[in-house]
Amino acid sequence: MLLAWRMWGHIILFSLFALPIALLTAYLIGRQRASSGMEHPFRTPLSDALSVTGTLPWLWMILTPGSAQEPARSLSLIPLKDLTTLAGGFTGTLIAQVGGNLLVFAALGALLPIRSPGLARLPRVAAVAAGSSLIVESLQYALGLHRVSSIDDVLLNTTGAVLAAIMTKRWWAHPIPEGTVPQ
Repeated sequence: MLLAWRMWGHIILFSLFALPIALLTAYLIGRQRASSGMEHPFRTPLSDALSVTGTLPWLWMILTPGSAQEPARSLSLIPLKDLTTLAGGFTGTLIAQVGGNLLVFAALGALLPIRSPGLARLPRVAAVAAGSSLIVESLQYALGLHRVSSIDDVLLNTTGAVLAAIMTKRWWAHPIPEGTVPQ
């Protein structure tokens, strides 16, 4: 636990500092929208604030350079190979890797369908998460961050976003009937 704090404590502290600022900003925007009579005035600003503050710390961790003793660029394109290797090793590492990868885009997956009716479908959430994860893994490889760019990470990131979306389904945005929005 101490090692985790040494590695990621600054990111945790930054996130704890940024969250109240993001929520206050969302509240002020929502209040302004409410005063103009907008329906669901807090939905978009809160979804935006929480999805950003829930996703950026994970991206910061993922894009932090790894150990210089590891190869600068490493690619793993065989599905489930890394997970199988992890399953044969230390259980704590397996839990941290799988759990962390499930959480990377969980906030985004949970909140995109709440924010936007156009994204209130599981295949669309999966597409956004998979595309975002593919971009992150490509950046890891292109920047030579001494990390493995793995298809398993893309699969886990996408799965985490979809599972989070399922958990928020009751609050998803509904399409606005045509002709009800002023031009």
